Amino acid sequence: MEHIVTTLPNTRTPGCPFDPPKELLDAREHGPISRYTFPDGHAGWLVTGYDLVRAVLADPRFSSRRELMRHHPLVDFGDIEVPPAPPGEFLLMDEPQHGRYRKPLVGKFTVRRMRQLTERVEQVTAEHLDAMEAAGPTADLVTAFAKPIPSVIICELLGVPYEDRGRFQENIDKFLGGEVADEELIAAYTATQEYLAELVAAKRANPTDDVLSDLLDSDLTDEELKGMALILLSAGFDTTANMLALGTFALLQNPQQLAALRADPALVDRAVEELLRYLSVAKQFFRVALEDVELDGHTIKAGSMMILSYNTANRDPERFADPHRLDLRRQDGGHLAFGHGIHQCLGQQLARVELRVAFPALLARFPTLRLAVPAEEIALRPETADIYGVKSLPVTWDT
Repeated sequence: MEHIVTTLPNTRTPGCPFDPPKELLDAREHGPISRYTFPDGHAGWLVTGYDLVRAVLADPRFSSRRELMRHHPLVDFGDIEVPPAPPGEFLLMDEPQHGRYRKPLVGKFTVRRMRQLTERVEQVTAEHLDAMEAAGPTADLVTAFAKPIPSVIICELLGVPYEDRGRFQENIDKFLGGEVADEELIAAYTATQEYLAELVAAKRANPTDDVLSDLLDSDLTDEELKGMALILLSAGFDTTANMLALGTFALLQNPQQLAALRADPALVDRAVEELLRYLSVAKQFFRVALEDVELDGHTIKAGSMMILSYNTANRDPERFADPHRLDLRRQDGGHLAFGHGIHQCLGQQLARVELRVAFPALLARFPTLRLAVPAEEIALRPETADIYGVKSLPVTWDT
């Protein structure tokens, strides 16, 4: 008998800020795939199992094209026509358009090139820890540490002038944070696009040593470069910022794991992978079936929309032992935090470098770091946000 889910949660279970919402975990207990009725009445699917999420992500019969995403898990769009993704915004495209935009970028984000950035990430991290320490002994870790580090690095990679970073960061927060009114969200998105159009024009006139300037010799138009820059800036900032803040929160709430990382800094690579799995801040993505597909004994009809739940896939007990436990020495890797298939996160190696540098540096600088308020008072991002995390993280330490 098919399990049917009729509503998706807007909030996490109180007291469990790191676990997927209870409704999603309950759906996973009934099997790796459930029927889901969208608010507009569309009969789609919710995929919660690791193997099935991975299979759909690798299957070209399931599309990422924005114009096919006519339904939303929390909102009834009514009769609104969804347009195709703007030029360059390749996350919402299929092949061959997706590959045309992604391929010129692949060489810019290799493991080797991102590791070459380690020294610069260390410098930026130390600068912000210095400022945090000088202003302490209390701080909001989000604004003092988690946001500025990836913001500086991605802006430098793309050639965004330092003085413009604050404006860009504020607008990205608004259109990805899930909390502002539609009018304000649209205004922030439009302002970001306008700024990036100006930035591309400035690079045309005066190229500098950055990724965006490197792309000027290609056949990409300014409009396409603007869309690509938007994807890179937003993805390169918001996901890592939320991982740094939420990851620190998770470590502070798991003192044994925190002590293990403090005692053995060499554990950091494995610790980062486990935090990525455990938290899954990019919690879900969508696909649409282009044709009828048989999946785990179900017929997915052409046009059916799929919600792929990354956070339950990364907590699947058939894939991970004791999946709801944060275990920095975990051996069973292979999480889906960066996705899978042709859309697997382009900047994953950059994120890893930033996380591997920032977590140990923070813990070494502040050996007595702790929450400044009770854990239940930490303000969480809503489930409507594209990326999960905390709005603020008040911390303190002994001087």
